Amino acid sequence: MNPPEPTKAEKTLKWVLTISLIDGWSIIGIAALGMLITVIIGDYSGVMVGLLIAAAGAMELRGRKLLKRRDPSGMKTLARSQLFLLAVVLVYCVTRLGSFDDATVLGNLTPDMEAALKESGIQKADVLPMVRLAFFSIYGGVALGTLLYQGGMALYYRAKTPLITEALTTPLRPRVSVLPPSV
Repeated sequence: MNPPEPTKAEKTLKWVLTISLIDGWSIIGIAALGMLITVIIGDYSGVMVGLLIAAAGAMELRGRKLLKRRDPSGMKTLARSQLFLLAVVLVYCVTRLGSFDDATVLGNLTPDMEAALKESGIQKADVLPMVRLAFFSIYGGVALGTLLYQGGMALYYRAKTPLITEALTTPLRPRVSVLPPSV
């Protein structure tokens, strides 16, 4: 006798468990890499941001663990982890965008860079608009990408909450053995 076909709610639960596992560990991995880079360059505020991002990944894994224990509140934890991560990244991007300083950019040009600019006929002041565009494009792109991805994940988790609650509150169906009874 074949086991019964999984319900839509059971399939959704399995999918949410898979997504939250991959996403949670990915967030922690990216945060760890970012913290390593910021420690190397001496940006200790970046380490703090990395710790907050890692906390969001751990929060997602905690939500997954709650679901595996058949606790429907895990869905709220999953959605909150995405919103927390979204808030951390947006605050970081906004503070970075507000910190752009023309004098600092020009002051960071090394003598070799200045020589290369002179050799190619470019003035120091001509570099500033390109650097400003790149700076705002990078941080604006990260903010937009995070808004779309983490916002979308939070909405996804919220939308799947009723199905997951159904899967977790429905009594487990007995598994049918395909082996003959022992003698």
